[in-house]
Amino acid sequence: MLLKGRIHYAWIIVAIAATMGFITSSVRFAAAALVPHLRDSAGAFGWSYGAITIGFSLQWIIFGLAGPYVGWLGDRYGVRWFLLAGSVLFIIGMLLTGRMDSLWQFYLYFGVILGISSTIFTVLPVAGITLWFRRHLGPAMGVVWSFQAVGVVAYLFLIGAAFAQLGIQWIFWLPGIAGGVLLLALVKFFYNSPADVGLRPLGDIGDGPIQRPRRDEAAKLRAKVFIQQARRTATFWNLIGIHYWGCMGHQIINVLIVAIAVDRGLSAAAAAGVLITQQLVGVVARAAVPVVAESLGCRIVWVVGMALQVFPLLLIIFFNDLWAYYLFGILFGIGQSTEVPTFPIANRQYYGNVPQGSLYGWQSLGSGLGMGLAPFVGGLLWDVTGTYLAPLLMSLGFSTLALIQSWLLPSPRIRQIPDWESHLPANLRPAS
Repeated sequence: MLLKGRIHYAWIIVAIAATMGFITSSVRFAAAALVPHLRDSAGAFGWSYGAITIGFSLQWIIFGLAGPYVGWLGDRYGVRWFLLAGSVLFIIGMLLTGRMDSLWQFYLYFGVILGISSTIFTVLPVAGITLWFRRHLGPAMGVVWSFQAVGVVAYLFLIGAAFAQLGIQWIFWLPGIAGGVLLLALVKFFYNSPADVGLRPLGDIGDGPIQRPRRDEAAKLRAKVFIQQARRTATFWNLIGIHYWGCMGHQIINVLIVAIAVDRGLSAAAAAGVLITQQLVGVVARAAVPVVAESLGCRIVWVVGMALQVFPLLLIIFFNDLWAYYLFGILFGIGQSTEVPTFPIANRQYYGNVPQGSLYGWQSLGSGLGMGLAPFVGGLLWDVTGTYLAPLLMSLGFSTLALIQSWLLPSPRIRQIPDWESHLPANLRPAS
């Protein structure tokens, strides 16, 4: 399916996935700007930092634990039905969160229901896109991830500009209703593979018959054998480790930086501006990072990126000036934006054209646990110690571990398990 004979439908899939990410990721990340409101004892909530961060942690822990299963289900059955279920859960979760008035509701509505929805929209569209591209995967991923950052910035502006007028109810209801309806409409146009509409992946110049990805027992066995072989490589676990430690490092900042800046004397507007700056920089960085990774390799991108998660933290540890926070926001925004968008590129470089849903799902285990545990532990230590320094030092340590693991990666020019299909039953091996 080519639009006007020129545009491959793969780019329509990219636009759909980018829009889905714009809607769903905005809530996951930008809701951190609500932490001071949820903490304010003069308001309707008055919860502690530790209690608040449990809600954010639940959402990410669910993402980590469910990610491998969601990815496997996408490989096995296709993604469209799961995207439909995720859309319904998104609407329900946003409407219920807007009506919450107690901690258990925050945990169930925001943490669990929206956590399941976010898992679906984080794993499946990204894994699905890889089936549509043999070339230009880097620019495609750049569009998807940068649009997610745009969504975060848009939601941050909504909170900053309209919270006083709308209250927490409509801060969730407006994007929940409008975004949810758009998600339902877009699912119809998201096809599982190019073969579903009679196409080859973009950049595939083969002349054989077009074949749809198999969803039978043979496909299930192929995905199972690949993951078994991949798990025997050190790179498989190292990639999960980078996702875990890197996410531990930057999620503490994503959730608590506004509260830390306010606690140290910045106004709420200036503190939110730091997070907005960080996310705005991420819009550009996330567009460029997959292209650079595709050209120069994933390892060098992660080494530079994790270094930019480590050293800018020293700015706000030793300086409490507005310029230091905004310089931190710029540098850290670049650093954290190198991690997640690079994984689909790294998977292609290290493993080739393999069942991506299962692979990316396993990596989401590291991401979800890191994103989930870090803010809870950081918030809890802040409550116990009474100082913002505890979460900042935690972020510094976690990001340093991610930098070390990035340095230990092998060259992405070396395919890890080029012969994995030789472990399939004889009747499923490709013809030699």
